[in-house]
Amino acid sequence: MRYILRYVSQIVLFTGLLSQAKAQEKTDNLLDRLTQTPLNYTVHHTATPPIINGRLDDTVWKNVGWTENFSDIEGELRPKPKYRTRVKMLWDTAYLYVAAELEDPDVWAYITHHDEIVFRDNDFEVFIDPGGRAKQYFEIEINALATIFDLFLPEPYRNGSGALISWNCDGLKKAVHVNGSLNNPNDRDSGWTVEMAIPISAISIGNEPQTPYAGAVWRINFSRVEWETDAIGGKYVKRTDSISHRPLPEHNWVWSPQGLVNMHFPERWGYLIFSGTPAGTGGQSGGIDTGRLAALVLNETLKNRLWELYYREHIYQEAHNAFTSDPLQLPVRSIDTLEGDSVHLSLESTTHTFFAILTNATTGVAWGIDQLGNIQLMGRRH
Repeated sequence: MRYILRYVSQIVLFTGLLSQAKAQEKTDNLLDRLTQTPLNYTVHHTATPPIINGRLDDTVWKNVGWTENFSDIEGELRPKPKYRTRVKMLWDTAYLYVAAELEDPDVWAYITHHDEIVFRDNDFEVFIDPGGRAKQYFEIEINALATIFDLFLPEPYRNGSGALISWNCDGLKKAVHVNGSLNNPNDRDSGWTVEMAIPISAISIGNEPQTPYAGAVWRINFSRVEWETDAIGGKYVKRTDSISHRPLPEHNWVWSPQGLVNMHFPERWGYLIFSGTPAGTGGQSGGIDTGRLAALVLNETLKNRLWELYYREHIYQEAHNAFTSDPLQLPVRSIDTLEGDSVHLSLESTTHTFFAILTNATTGVAWGIDQLGNIQLMGRRH
């Protein structure tokens, strides 16, 4: 319950989204951010697992590329983070390996018990959606004491779903190394590094592990929570508002910008493309041939427009207490053509539901979405 309160003002259905969209200009600016193409990372296969000690000096990491430096969760709308954060990854059939580097002159952490609310400290967070369906996803948080808060979400909070905090990432290997001294305001640190081996079996839906393969695509994102603090009595104390005396809002720095202050829009996460080649030997295509890569781009572009329609339907519903089947009432931008191909929209609605199908007229590939964000491949329609 305490965890959910972090998001109450942002995710009770679409209240947080819609509060930013009262004027058309603000709506378009927000939807521009929400429909930008997420970042992608090619994760290479390793035959030798890294030693999980938090130091990132294992030879296996040597040729592995870093992600882009993290930005603010809202992207270019906010200033760049004052401390660098970046991630690198590897995989084998048993684990997804994650290494993170967090610059910080004052490394601190006080939470010590598993499944306490770790983001009340500065922390590093991993979000994984192996199915890429914007539901049934996993979150793992860690602080500089290596305390873990792990949870499973059947649906995003905006659908009225809660988190299953009782879920544990069984078999997780994790370690933290502090480049400096922990909880000591009297010196300056360089930062801290995190290493995780996340078991594939623990983040699988159903009875069989969802073992990745060369060419597989997952959705993933990373978040860093950073609080403003002062040194008082030899401890780090969160800076407070002078009127309410509550802690100032935390900074949220992420790999692939969300577009709004909410990590629980899984469709906004980055693409994790699995390569079957070792790091340093493969290209950026992640083992996907040119044709498959082009098809992936076209599919994701189609889905991205459906997500814009989904957002606009909810904006319309709040204003009119009903969804609409008239696309002109929304309207979704660039709906007639995508990547040079003609597309066709079919839209049906009732007061409380809608279902939209967007078909690429050239390829015949069609995707559908409903009011709950259930997005699915509808097959080929001509």
